[in-house]
Amino acid sequence: MPATGSVERDAEFTAFMRGASASLSRTAWLLCGDAEQAGELVQAALVKTYLAWSRARSGDPLAYARRVLVNLNIDRFRRNRTVPTPTMEAVEASDPHGRVDDHDQASRMLAELPTQQRRVIVLRYYLDLPEAEVARTLGISLGSVKSAASRGLATLRSRFVLVGEGDSDERAR
Repeated sequence: MPATGSVERDAEFTAFMRGASASLSRTAWLLCGDAEQAGELVQAALVKTYLAWSRARSGDPLAYARRVLVNLNIDRFRRNRTVPTPTMEAVEASDPHGRVDDHDQASRMLAELPTQQRRVIVLRYYLDLPEAEVARTLGISLGSVKSAASRGLATLRSRFVLVGEGDSDERAR
């Protein structure tokens, strides 16, 4: 029979997992650009967070799990040295109901950024973390966060203008 503390710990972690899984899944997908790998990253991050639950829950458990997720993604990248870029065909294949929209375009543009810029943009602007927290999470300097964010946003803006100009021509017809 499990100890009462173990049951309470499991219930507490289960509640955390239910509340954090969607956010971690979005973050993982934005970081790696592949739904299957994102699912594996989230699962591995949750396992590691569970194993360190006493430490994770003493602070901000979501920040702890997010840090684990980012580190696992960095490790995966270092092992493979490749980052898949979602193609339109892959997005359409994963969306049998044809609901491809601006979010998909933004995600594809994001996936084309260099790895560090993508990580910074995801953590800073998608998750709305302060620059200092992004630096801590990624283990880089505050200046590196600012530089990567500036370059990444400039690239996204230039690509969005090109995409947006094509859309405005169609709307004018």
